[in-house]
Amino acid sequence: MSCMIQLPVRVHYGQNSLEQVSETIKRNNVRRALVFTDQSLRKLGTTAALEALIAKAGAVPEVVDQIIPEPSVSDVEKTLGAVKNPQADLLIGIGGGSVMDTAKLASVLLGASYGVRDLLKDPLKAEKKLRTLMIPTTCGTGSEATCNAIVAIPEEQVKKGIVNPALIPDEVILDVNLIAALPRRIIAATGVDALAHSVECYTSKKATPLSNLYAAEGARLIFHNIEKAYSEGDTEALQNMLLGAFYGGVAITGSGTTAVHALSYPLGGRYHIAHGVSNAILFAQVMAFNRDACKSRLGALSNAVYPEYSLKSEDERADSIIRRISEVVQNTEIPLSLKEFGVKDEDLEDLVLAGSQQTRLLVNNMKELSLDDIRSIYRRVI
Repeated sequence: MSCMIQLPVRVHYGQNSLEQVSETIKRNNVRRALVFTDQSLRKLGTTAALEALIAKAGAVPEVVDQIIPEPSVSDVEKTLGAVKNPQADLLIGIGGGSVMDTAKLASVLLGASYGVRDLLKDPLKAEKKLRTLMIPTTCGTGSEATCNAIVAIPEEQVKKGIVNPALIPDEVILDVNLIAALPRRIIAATGVDALAHSVECYTSKKATPLSNLYAAEGARLIFHNIEKAYSEGDTEALQNMLLGAFYGGVAITGSGTTAVHALSYPLGGRYHIAHGVSNAILFAQVMAFNRDACKSRLGALSNAVYPEYSLKSEDERADSIIRRISEVVQNTEIPLSLKEFGVKDEDLEDLVLAGSQQTRLLVNNMKELSLDDIRSIYRRVI
């Protein structure tokens, strides 16, 4: 069997690794750097140190800070229009998944003859125009490692992914200092999202020995650290979460997520539920549905995450992973019902139809989902 995985060329990891920006600027002879972020991070002063490092290394920073959470196609277009001078040598995204996804799209769109909607129709059109450096400020999206960028399409009330290897960042900085003051609810949502990446990739039809290495280690790091990171804000736990999220993102490039993410996209598109929260609500339900089709994989994942369970039966090991998913969501206090977000019983059929159309991810699921299966999963969380 032939398999491949793609990673950023350089990954700087550890406390104070943000300082490596200066080395990146000098090594690449950067004279002008575009910095994509959001207004809240800029107001908090998160980007100030980055701007200072860029300037100290001899480059001119231009900051674009209007990126909003869960951006739509028009939001991405608006952000591109805010760039005063697209003639840059480096594009830096510092923020959560929405910021990094937008920055990654900008790296293939600035100066291109195609637009966002063209890439939604044919993602393979994308060609990298700008070298990229991604700096996550949450511990969960994995966007700093993936070839994916997610955008909302309001007229269809759904989110869709643009997937192309050109979107894989060239460099990444994983500095725990940037997530030290992360609100607990963001640790919870992004952390469970990262856990879903790892578990889904490990149980995907497209899983390979290479993707499984990253998925298993990502799952191990997150399962063992998310509750401590959430309840205590422990630095070591947060650092492990940051690395686990990155590993989950790498696994996506070699495997791909499955029905958890597929069924969550309509929830974000229609009800603007945060991506990590919608994944968390569906996570255990989908894995329980998948159990009989991927029991051996869940059992193998249990061996990697909890080797002390290795003498238990395959059934017990598979069940232990699903049980821990439920415990993690409960212990990080993520809501378990869609009703808390305004989803009504009468919305069910629209959700079923929208979920069934997420074929890019549903084809990765080990177990085929009928409309009745999708209906049953949504019904359990409404």
